[in-house]
Amino acid sequence: MKIALLQMQPASGAPERNLETIEKAARSAAAFGADMLVTPELSLSGYALGADFAEIAEPLDGAMIGRLRQIAETVGIAIVAGFPERDGEHVFNSAAFVCADGTVQCYRKCHLYGEAEKAAFQPSDTKPAVFEFNSFRVGMLICFDVEFPEMTRGLALAGAELVIVPTALPSTADSPTISQHMIPTRALENHVFMVYADLCGTERHLTYFGGSVIAGPDGRELARAGRNEALLMAEIEHAVLESARAENPYLAERRPELYR
Repeated sequence: MKIALLQMQPASGAPERNLETIEKAARSAAAFGADMLVTPELSLSGYALGADFAEIAEPLDGAMIGRLRQIAETVGIAIVAGFPERDGEHVFNSAAFVCADGTVQCYRKCHLYGEAEKAAFQPSDTKPAVFEFNSFRVGMLICFDVEFPEMTRGLALAGAELVIVPTALPSTADSPTISQHMIPTRALENHVFMVYADLCGTERHLTYFGGSVIAGPDGRELARAGRNEALLMAEIEHAVLESARAENPYLAERRPELYR
């Protein structure tokens, strides 16, 4: 399966412009034979909206995801995109996995990062699900979630082979370590492919690190972005999963009775 990753500069509070950017990338990715396009955290709305999230948030059947479904169906490619999801009085930091046939999987962020996110969103109490796509078992996390090792391990134990992580990693002293070391290590220690898609550039008061990466289950980088907008491509194969698991059978050799 071929995966595309879009590292993008968000248009703050402008879903129409962000959807135009995503549609252009989806068409390019599909032209190169990609089956899936992964975009960053809150890519449909922008990330640095603060109190404005309450105004822009929409339910899963709202206009933003409706337009994303149209793009996926027209272009013939699955698209993952982050959006502020309204459910009654609550707003969640969510990611939608939209298939070309119109079906949608949705994940809500469990670990909110910093006071701004905690003021804007409700944390999810539902663990991430594992679902099938193109013969791969897929799970989703969002940004800060992946920095808790239990989250990726839980998905791996549930059978995930591919973990998708839309993110909005800010440019800080720790960002290179997270992007360049933590993500490939998460892939290796759980024997999963990881797609870590970041925003880039500057939005209001925030500057993003970029550094998006697609990592293999052996910890090797299949594609990596710098600090600017980029469209990455990588092929993932079951044979690579099998080889990595045979070389270092971390999941098979676990002794959970010692870890409590």
